[in-house]
Amino acid sequence: MDAASGAQILFLYSAAGNFMPIIGAFLADTYVGRYPMIGFGCITSLLGMVLLWLTTIIPEARVPSCAQFSSKCNNEATTPQLLFLYFCLGLMSIGAGGIRSCSLAFGADQLRKRDSLKYAGILESFFSWYYVISSASVFISMTCLVYIQDALGWKVGFGVPVVLMILSTLSFFLASPIYVKPKAKANWLVGFARVLVASFRKRRIELCSHNPDELYHHGKGSALVVPSERIR
Repeated sequence: MDAASGAQILFLYSAAGNFMPIIGAFLADTYVGRYPMIGFGCITSLLGMVLLWLTTIIPEARVPSCAQFSSKCNNEATTPQLLFLYFCLGLMSIGAGGIRSCSLAFGADQLRKRDSLKYAGILESFFSWYYVISSASVFISMTCLVYIQDALGWKVGFGVPVVLMILSTLSFFLASPIYVKPKAKANWLVGFARVLVASFRKRRIELCSHNPDELYHHGKGSALVVPSERIR
């Protein structure tokens, strides 16, 4: 495809990858929990990466390559080929939403200890190393993997991330018995919505007493400005 169309697809893919963690975080905190969400993200990302890697192996999944530096290239992707590409990118975006939304918080859960004075320092160190490793991985992918793709071709270039994702997914599930797995709890948005619904339903309920003093204090001999001993 032309450069403008390719840039638009990459932009939408990046936008979806940055938006999906919002949905993933909401579902993890409210319904499914962080561990299942990361596991779902790992499997979905791996599936998308494997299918994208297959486009470099199966000739029918891509258009024939054009000659380098050729200005006369009329090869266009068919609709099934484009749909398959979008499906692969969509799976990786959904998987990124599951992983990126919970990985940092789930790692912090493993270090959580009650009544520990060292917890704050350990957590701060974990956050620092997390971002250092994440930045280093981006640097490696933008340099080493790009070099591999240019030097050895797309089959090897896409195959390396697939192998790394397989190792990552296996290591995550193999360590499952030693994880701390907090259960999902109601999100504050859900609680706030329940309050609004309950308030709307009870908007016409009449109070049982017409004496305003009793509404505040419920004590014999009490007044609005002077509460009873019971209230004190």
